[in-house]
Amino acid sequence: MWIVRVALERPYTFIVLSVLILLFGTMTVISTPKDIFPTINIPVISVVWSYSGLPPDEMADRITSNFERAAVFAANDLEHLESQSLYGVSVTKIFFQPGANINIAMSQLTAVAQTMLRSLPPGTTPPLILTYDASTVPIIQLVMSSAVESEQELFDFSNNFIRTQLAPVHGAVMPYPYGGKTRQVMVDLDDKRMQSLGISAQDINSAIGAQNLILPSGTEKIGAYEYNIKLNASPLSVNEINDLPIKAVNGTTIYVRDVAHVRDGFAPQTNIVHTNGRRSILMTILKRGTSSTLDIINNVQSLLPRIRDSMAQDIDLQAIGDQSVFVRATIKGVIREGVIAAALTGLMILLFLGSGRSTLIIVISIPLSVLSSIIALSLLGETINIMTLGGLALAVGILVDDATVAIENINWHLEQGKEVKQAILDGAQQIAIPALVSTLCICIVFVPMFFLTGVSHFLFIPLAEAVVFAMLASYILSRTLVPTLAMYWLKKHEPGHSHGEGTGRLARMQLLFEKAFESMRGRYHQLLHGVIQNRVRFVTVFLIIVGLSLAVLMPFLGENFFPAVDSGEIKMHIRAHPGTRVEETARLCDGIDAIIRRIIPVEELRRIVDNVGLPISGTNLSYSNSAPVGSWDADIQISLSREYHHPTEGYIKKIREVMASEMPDIQISFLPADISSQILNFGLPMPIDIQVTGFNKANDRMYADDLYPLIAKIPGISDLHIQQAMTIPNSASMSTARARRSWDLPRMTSPPIC
Repeated sequence: MWIVRVALERPYTFIVLSVLILLFGTMTVISTPKDIFPTINIPVISVVWSYSGLPPDEMADRITSNFERAAVFAANDLEHLESQSLYGVSVTKIFFQPGANINIAMSQLTAVAQTMLRSLPPGTTPPLILTYDASTVPIIQLVMSSAVESEQELFDFSNNFIRTQLAPVHGAVMPYPYGGKTRQVMVDLDDKRMQSLGISAQDINSAIGAQNLILPSGTEKIGAYEYNIKLNASPLSVNEINDLPIKAVNGTTIYVRDVAHVRDGFAPQTNIVHTNGRRSILMTILKRGTSSTLDIINNVQSLLPRIRDSMAQDIDLQAIGDQSVFVRATIKGVIREGVIAAALTGLMILLFLGSGRSTLIIVISIPLSVLSSIIALSLLGETINIMTLGGLALAVGILVDDATVAIENINWHLEQGKEVKQAILDGAQQIAIPALVSTLCICIVFVPMFFLTGVSHFLFIPLAEAVVFAMLASYILSRTLVPTLAMYWLKKHEPGHSHGEGTGRLARMQLLFEKAFESMRGRYHQLLHGVIQNRVRFVTVFLIIVGLSLAVLMPFLGENFFPAVDSGEIKMHIRAHPGTRVEETARLCDGIDAIIRRIIPVEELRRIVDNVGLPISGTNLSYSNSAPVGSWDADIQISLSREYHHPTEGYIKKIREVMASEMPDIQISFLPADISSQILNFGLPMPIDIQVTGFNKANDRMYADDLYPLIAKIPGISDLHIQQAMTIPNSASMSTARARRSWDLPRMTSPPIC
């Protein structure tokens, strides 16, 4: 009650406060990051080890396992570890307890990794240690192709120029490019010449290493000047390496050119990218942490014209997979629904109150309450996303309660002939406690959300906060701004008149509405009277109808964590026979692309991008959600038309059927393609991931094989497959293409089934 007196005595204070809420709220809306979901802040660190040429099982036994054991004791607040070991690279993801200090954990893991180097195989390089976040997903991709430039030139340009040009974009993460050929100085050996001269590959390697030195030589003072001294201990061009001597044989000096040829070439290709059947380079741009998806994409798009101007004319650079379209459409949809709800609410209030001024006072409080909630959310570090906006849209219909009750009670006292100020004080006093209790009862409904755990904790708490902050702001405004505006805009009523000051069309509309409402209320009264007279029969019939409804509908109602989204994107993962060369897998992808073009009409198909094999860097594997294990794996990304396309799920079903009949030996699965599914899957290729725990890999595999047909019988199961490839040909040391362990403290678990 006291705050109402203060508002009436100092009205300009609260009017200015409302203007400040409007200004600061508008600036907050503009500056707050905008995303599809709230930040899922589950602390995870990814550690990437590299050792070129080491088979997966050796990588797992000699490097990954040793590091896992050390990490268990070195890092605080550890929850569990998961690792995957591939050919020459391993990725270990370390999950921490909620609230763990990720910076301290990273320092601890860095220290233990450095101390382990002496006990690891000679030549092991320090690992790359990254923070991992569920929101770090691809938000836009760049495709570069050319009919003139070679793949190694494209890769070199994308890696050394485009990545550096986009590095200043705040919040953007750019792994190494996919596809292309990595530029590398190659020494092609002539075996026959080497055998005839008695020279081994080790002799050539030692000769090049001994004569390719970086030697600091200092300066020389001669006369009045000081000269920088430069030694010719290192070749300045690739061709000069051919002129390096190896050793003398029978008095003749043998040079590198006599037994080998040194050239500017490329490393063996492990990753191929096709865009609409054309060899390309694919650059993926990911979002980091709480950064705004829309801001990152806008900044990238603004830099592309400058990058294109600096490229050769024959290079084509296109942006694909722009998730800002999806994010922007989602946010606009929620805002549109909120505005419609506010408009309908205002119209309903106008019809019931019949007062334009009273309605205007109530409607003014709605956006101010929403802006107050957004300010509070921004101060807590939240983003503008579908959860916070959904909470605000949910609260719009409730926000009018406090103001409506206050205005209605004030008008009732005005009809009693009281002065405006006294009517405001009396009306506010009568509803002070009931309004507070009502507001708190609504807020307390959302309190259980704060006890959720896991991904749900980060998704639904912002929704609860949005509703609670808006409700509290609405109550405060109903105690301050509403009485202030009522003092200026409402007038004392003449005896016998209602509080509806409207005339003309508004008065006639209100009169017709009141007549219709009174008629409906009379019929409802008769119905209610009849039900009460036959309450036993009514309750029985009601329960029977409810029971039958549940019995009929429940079998058809599925359960899911989040509604499915048709974003017009399909991401298909294929797996050929383990051991298949990357070139052969690329050829298979061409055949699959032809099948896809048969199924999807040309007017509905925008683009097909094939990403074949393993990327050159473990960083890409750390951020990837497709989990490739070798050159026989490939991702096929299908983009449908944005204007119109048939349901995506229908095309997925058709592709499954055709692939099963025409390419039965190719294993296919469909991965999350849109940004929402990728975030909710938390980096996993499938929504369900089953791990078989044990200490004997052969027994684990046998158990998984026995479990497979049982899981396959579950209705609705699709894309079931065992992730590990156990039949790589012609090499016992590569019998497992992906050795994956998961430590669920204090036990070690074996490879999972996805």
